[in-house]
Amino acid sequence: MNILLISLVDIRTAEEPGIYTDLARALARRGHAVTVLSPAERRHGLTGGVKDLWRCAEGGCVRVVKVRTGNIQKTGAVEKGISTLLMGAWLRRGIRRYLGDVRFSLVVYATPPITVAGVVRYIKRRDGARSYLMLKDIFPQNAVDLGMLPTKGPMGLLYRYFCRRERQLYAVSDRIGCMSRANVDYLLAHQPQLARHTVGICPNAAEVRLCHADGAQRQSIRAQYGLPTAVPIVIYGGNLGKPQGIDFLIACLDRLRERRDVHFVIAGDGTERHRLADALRKSAQDNVTLLPQLPQAQYESLAGACDIGLILLDHRFTIPNYPSRLLSYLQAGLGVLACTDTVSDVGQTVESDGFGAWCQSNDTAAFEAALFRLLAADRGELRRRAQACLCERFSVDRACRAVLGEAEEGEA
Repeated sequence: MNILLISLVDIRTAEEPGIYTDLARALARRGHAVTVLSPAERRHGLTGGVKDLWRCAEGGCVRVVKVRTGNIQKTGAVEKGISTLLMGAWLRRGIRRYLGDVRFSLVVYATPPITVAGVVRYIKRRDGARSYLMLKDIFPQNAVDLGMLPTKGPMGLLYRYFCRRERQLYAVSDRIGCMSRANVDYLLAHQPQLARHTVGICPNAAEVRLCHADGAQRQSIRAQYGLPTAVPIVIYGGNLGKPQGIDFLIACLDRLRERRDVHFVIAGDGTERHRLADALRKSAQDNVTLLPQLPQAQYESLAGACDIGLILLDHRFTIPNYPSRLLSYLQAGLGVLACTDTVSDVGQTVESDGFGAWCQSNDTAAFEAALFRLLAADRGELRRRAQACLCERFSVDRACRAVLGEAEEGEA
């Protein structure tokens, strides 16, 4: 079967690690031909076209096709908004130019953005394809939660426009895969027009790559980044933007600035990174190391030499986000401290599976208490439970079954 997988992640090769490339390779190993359509943002200076072709012994393949677009990641709100609005047109142009002679049986796509409904409708009409939405983000409500998009006044027109586009995307989707049970419940409660049987669970998923480091290797990796070798290290890796509630992170770090029995390493980029960097510079805090965004392989190696992974979500969210960064922590066998709003169920996962703790992301005292409970726990047991959770809940085979319509009812 020919499958079109649309992702706004900057994918260069089929073999790089990531939730979409892992899924594409897993589908290929089932004998399918997968085309990954990915943006070539203007800031990277890349050209469009077929960039990579990967084949597997099972007869399937993954082809990566890049389409020239505006900037959508790590850019200002205005440019990101304009690029999001134009994304559908850019993708359709790329399909006509590079994939005009290819017919697809299934088109798989993820949010963000919500503006690809026209692309999906075009493929369905042209090819008679089925459609599957992997719901990774609920927009525009997430922007409303963070105070970025008013629902009234002149900007209310834009809010209502995005709501209409959101409904159009759901309407063109034959099936919708949500990241967790809380996501399913939220979507059905707020979009009553959706048939219950069309909405299921398609978890963030990854190939099982265990990357925990021990002994001399652990010391060597830490030394490479100038990190202390004798104290536990807490890592956060990923986007540093408004959804992560950077004010809370700054407050937590400041609360623990005098502690010498723990060290924090933060590796990431995003619109709020400068605020974190400024705060650390002014405080001259020496138990925090701030690194740039690292290539995936380097980041996984670093995480494997740490002890606790942080998940950060702004406490104002009313939508149940489920960050994919959990997967890299599970691969590294880390204990996980989830600092979130009260509606996300990622905290329930880390606590019920016995490898983490949860606190609300506006309570620094609760953060400190939860962190030191985890640091006092048996690190080997946390690692065993984390990696068991990866294999049982988040293996890429589960996502494959969901996309292909093979998942059992209630599977998560």
